[in-house]
Amino acid sequence: MRLLFHLLAMSCAFYLAGVFGSYPWWAIVIGYVVFIGIVNAYNFMDGINGITGLYSIAVLASLQYVNLSYGNFVPPDLIWYPMIASLVFLFFNFRKRARCFAGDVGSVAIAFWIVTLLLILIIKTENLIWIGFLMVYGVDAVMTILHRIYLKQNIMEAHRLHFYQILANEKKIPHRLVSLIYFTVQLLCSALIILFYPVLGWGIFVILLLVLMGLYMIKFPMMNAKKCDVC
Repeated sequence: MRLLFHLLAMSCAFYLAGVFGSYPWWAIVIGYVVFIGIVNAYNFMDGINGITGLYSIAVLASLQYVNLSYGNFVPPDLIWYPMIASLVFLFFNFRKRARCFAGDVGSVAIAFWIVTLLLILIIKTENLIWIGFLMVYGVDAVMTILHRIYLKQNIMEAHRLHFYQILANEKKIPHRLVSLIYFTVQLLCSALIILFYPVLGWGIFVILLLVLMGLYMIKFPMMNAKKCDVC
């Protein structure tokens, strides 16, 4: 049922962006897999106080900068509104003891809003480089899936193997500090991609990707071997 509505929602986004009739069927199928995967990964990354709200602001701020600097690909209010909503949410969530949580509904909703904006930007500029605005989440999510496949775990079941979870649970780093780290690193990655776009953008993209993958590997020495099977 959930997948059905995700397919329906992405079909609406594809229709809005003019995907149907402009791209071959196989490209559209890949688009469904990638963008629905991003929405679900965004939901899986919502596990500690402040991370969803802060990360969403990092992505939306980057999108708004491109929107205002390189010609509007959407009306600015379509980005200001979710940014304001994220700030209000953070007032209740970015606390040691959060008074409000995004849940599946909140994280999936903001993820769908963000991927729709990214889709429109990618189509307008005919450049996939903007997917780098989700690079930090992407590396954590994909590398964790590969890790779980290596451990022969069911990737659809709950777990505590994301890098941010290791930092918060194994190393006992405060949730808000971990969220700020993800926010800051993504802002830095986005800023570098924008700065070197379009001349050296892909070169910077690859360098950032390799650096983040290297940083992800730091999590393995941090893990408690006795808890590894139940993480």
